[in-house]
Amino acid sequence: MTTPKFDKVGILFSGGPAPSANAVISSIGLNLLDNHVPVIGIMRGYEFLQDFNKSYPKLRKDLHYGYVTREITKARNRSGVFLRTSRANPGKDIKTMEDLNDPEKNVRLRNILDAFDYLQIGALISIGGDDTLKTANYLWLMGFPVIHIPKTIDNDYYGIAWTFGYWTAVDVAQKILLNLKADAQSTDSYFIVELMGRKAGWITYAAGVAAESILMISSEDIEGDTLDLDELGEKIADVILSRENDRKPYGVIAVSEGLADKLPEGMKPKATDRHGNLLFSEAHVASHLAEIAKAKYREKTGIDVKITAKQIGYEIRSGHPTGFDVVLGSMLGYGAAKFYMERNFGVMVSVTDNFDIKAVPFSELIDSKTLMTKLRDVPRGSDLFTLKESLSYKRSLFD
Repeated sequence: MTTPKFDKVGILFSGGPAPSANAVISSIGLNLLDNHVPVIGIMRGYEFLQDFNKSYPKLRKDLHYGYVTREITKARNRSGVFLRTSRANPGKDIKTMEDLNDPEKNVRLRNILDAFDYLQIGALISIGGDDTLKTANYLWLMGFPVIHIPKTIDNDYYGIAWTFGYWTAVDVAQKILLNLKADAQSTDSYFIVELMGRKAGWITYAAGVAAESILMISSEDIEGDTLDLDELGEKIADVILSRENDRKPYGVIAVSEGLADKLPEGMKPKATDRHGNLLFSEAHVASHLAEIAKAKYREKTGIDVKITAKQIGYEIRSGHPTGFDVVLGSMLGYGAAKFYMERNFGVMVSVTDNFDIKAVPFSELIDSKTLMTKLRDVPRGSDLFTLKESLSYKRSLFD
């Protein structure tokens, strides 16, 4: 059993926002405080910790960190992230176990451990995506007690069925798509809407089904490594023609931003954020498909059709959380506190049926050789994949 050096627990949130983040933070704080464990909330993820210098400590209370009190219960249903967040990735230079022991490559991780020592934090509960999980694993391998809570609206996390915030994101996306559907119906036009989701189609398929999209397309639909834009554009044009034959000259087509990963090499996005994360949205997949589909339609009919490309991104990741996500987030926070009291470290908090808490060891989530996390897409042939296919628009009987 691992015994923390200090009795204080640190909480941090890292990566993109997710609905119900505050329910998670609130539940961790209240459950630890009820067990007389002091809790320190760390602001903006690893942003300030990774550059900590123990010779010149510059961490300031109420700016870079603060004590969590029972007032945190008021944040449970708030949107946004109480602790704020950043995409700082202190483990980005670590690719192998040898790197983890390299003083030049692990300097940011050692700075974090120095910061915890300075703040007298004995254990960490991190909330974040796959990069944050990797960082949690690195700190654990370096001997520091860590418990991790999975966070992503994309729902592509291995080891848990639903990530908190996913269904809220789907709910917000559904409402936007339904608004666009009403606009399309009023104007006899079409929208191709590009949705967040990284390389997986969880959001695209669920939001598309919920909003009665006429087509839903994600990376899982593309066999092979390269997307044939002309072929997909022609498919869209044919569906539009079928809709017109059925006197339904309107509709919304939902596509995943992850299609950018399968674009021809020269079209793949090159832009990254300041932490090196590839920006799929910069590939403008929906815009390319809209132009190609319009051209294919013109070739087939000799007339023009109105197809508007839209991107839906930040709108869905900070929505007011649904009741489901508040309960799920609260359970995950409770689970993290429970595992801390049991001294069960080096694990990710998950849930099984009936929201029963489950500890998943980091070793089951991360490849021991590559140190890469396992991700989860929508399997071809799975029931969700088949559902979205069955509800996509079929070719007209009059063709």
